[in-house]
Amino acid sequence: MNLENCTTPTEFMLVGLSDIPHLQVVLFMIFLSIYVIAILGNLTIILVYNYSSNLRTPMYFFLANFAFFDICYISNTVPNMLLNFLSGHKTISFYGCVVQLYFLMLLGSTECYILAAMAYDRYNAICQPLLYINIMNKESCIKFILGSWFIGIANSIIHTTLTFTLPFCGSNVINYFFCDIPPLLNLAYSDTRINELTTFFIGGFVTMGSLLLTIISYVNIISTILKIHSSSGRRKAFSTCVSHFVVVTIFYGSGIFIYLKPRSNYIMEHDRLVAIMYTVIAPLLNPFIYSLRNKDFKIAVKKIISEKIMAKY
Repeated sequence: MNLENCTTPTEFMLVGLSDIPHLQVVLFMIFLSIYVIAILGNLTIILVYNYSSNLRTPMYFFLANFAFFDICYISNTVPNMLLNFLSGHKTISFYGCVVQLYFLMLLGSTECYILAAMAYDRYNAICQPLLYINIMNKESCIKFILGSWFIGIANSIIHTTLTFTLPFCGSNVINYFFCDIPPLLNLAYSDTRINELTTFFIGGFVTMGSLLLTIISYVNIISTILKIHSSSGRRKAFSTCVSHFVVVTIFYGSGIFIYLKPRSNYIMEHDRLVAIMYTVIAPLLNPFIYSLRNKDFKIAVKKIISEKIMAKY
């Protein structure tokens, strides 16, 4: 096809998770339940942080921000997915696809550095407890969040611009359930090596850079914990880090699998399942991973509930 005759599609067709008709309602109910639970769970973290004076610490400040990003993250993909489950015409407009990819990159890369900031916070709390209040003051925490936003915005602009300057002249069928870089590169009617290299190097720098910071923090944390003579002290120190480490493993593991591999290794059927992990399952599990293992959080919830009940009487 001559690129001079190339016409940009007005919409893309999304294959979705399944094309079996009788599964659409079942999938709709499953993902609607996941979405509602994820929103309520993350919203609970934000509200408890705002209403509980006992949780006004850097750790919960970062956790509340992370919960906000999780709400935005899952809302970027699931509502359109739910609509498509009940629609016989599974589409997303061209500009809707641009917006979806932009926020996917923005929220994903910003969350990477919030996770790194959370690891750094735990490092200072465990390894430098006497200096903790001075290092992790309110101004520092805000700078960490703003820095994460800046990296996310820059990363998102680069990837979204490079992706949508490609010509899409052939098929407009995206073999995925949302707009993402790998399936869009498969549709492009031109050489995508620059995009692949950009995804690998810039995406790798953003992802692996934040992961490296997280790993360095945890190496120091574990080293310090192992020097604690009291077994109860070691358990308490480990318990404050286990939840965060689980979230890091799920988020980074699935993200690295999707983005940091050559185009020749893209298998959309497999990648769709992995993409569910970081776009849907991670925002669902995060509130439970952080709150169910956290005594302070559960105490704060009970206190807020009891205060609300007492206020009525």
